[in-house]
Amino acid sequence: MTGSIDIHDKAEVLLEALPYIQRFQESIFVVKIGGSFMEETGALRRVATDLVFLSTVGIRVVVVHGGGKAINRAMAEAQIEAVFRNGLRVTDARTVAIVEKTLNGETNQGIVDQLAALGGRPVGVFGQSVLTCERLSKDDAGNPVDLGFVGEVTGVDDQKIRAFLDAGQTPVISPVAVDAQGQYYNINADVAAAHVAMALCARRLFFMSDVPGLLRDPKDKDSLISTLPVNEVGPLKERGVISAGMMPKVDSAVQAIQTGVSRVHFIDGRVSHSLLLEIFTDRGVGTEIVKNQDSLHAIGHGQ
Repeated sequence: MTGSIDIHDKAEVLLEALPYIQRFQESIFVVKIGGSFMEETGALRRVATDLVFLSTVGIRVVVVHGGGKAINRAMAEAQIEAVFRNGLRVTDARTVAIVEKTLNGETNQGIVDQLAALGGRPVGVFGQSVLTCERLSKDDAGNPVDLGFVGEVTGVDDQKIRAFLDAGQTPVISPVAVDAQGQYYNINADVAAAHVAMALCARRLFFMSDVPGLLRDPKDKDSLISTLPVNEVGPLKERGVISAGMMPKVDSAVQAIQTGVSRVHFIDGRVSHSLLLEIFTDRGVGTEIVKNQDSLHAIGHGQ
């Protein structure tokens, strides 16, 4: 009897997912993966399994990855101290060389290998082949800032990315860009993912990291905000609820929503199959940012 109940439970899960699978076929989803879970083989494999699942049911997936832990490790080996300002890495000439080598080599290839091992059709895409930039010169408040070789995305070669998608492949893009003079720049991966999503007119943008989502009380893991209209982001920033490393994610989410991406999701990559749960179940497991209050009346995170 227990086995029979378990089988029926599984059938219910599949039936709950069915309308979402039908609705999202041929849609473009951009998934940014980053955080400490990328260092855990089991967690990264589960995320890779979810990504292959999405491609298998007809969703066109683009992956943009971070790699902060790997970069920090490589910098420590080179005896270079990592410095951050407002969640962005200060990047001198030595650091940008390490960033490019680590992201395009170790990190990008590792994700491609995971997807391929699970039957996916990934293609590694060095960011500088699809992302152009200028040196970041101002912070969010408009104040002058000098972070070294940190870039502000000015262009995305969406046709090249679409060509990979049309060929049935999953592009895996590193957050490295190039300026008009051919200089490589470090790009915040959250910002890069948002620009890719906007250029592709993606239906969804997902930020996967090692936090559960947005919390009304950062000290209380049970205070998860399930759905947040974009006009409520400002007050949360003013109260300090959104700060530090979450700032680039949230600012990028707002920009993406304002330029046509229908919903942006923040989910915990450490939770088993959180990506599938967020997309294919009615309640979801993370935080979604939506355009306005009316969006709150739509059923489920998967809309």
